[in-house]
Amino acid sequence: MAVRDEWAISCRDIAGRRRELTVFVSSDRVVLVAPPGEAAVLAPLDVGRLRAALRDAVVAVARAGNG
Repeated sequence: MAVRDEWAISCRDIAGRRRELTVFVSSDRVVLVAPPGEAAVLAPLDVGRLRAALRDAVVAVARAGNG
């Protein structure tokens, strides 16, 4: 199995249970996986982490496309 760039961001669902958003790179696409069947509720700090993970994933896609 190939190693892939992957980031996990903590969040909570509507009921307040701990969950995770996952961001990863698949070929030339950025994939965002939310908690199954639920909404992700993010604290301000976690929004910053999601933003950073998305930025890093886009950089990884660009790097793979040029490499």
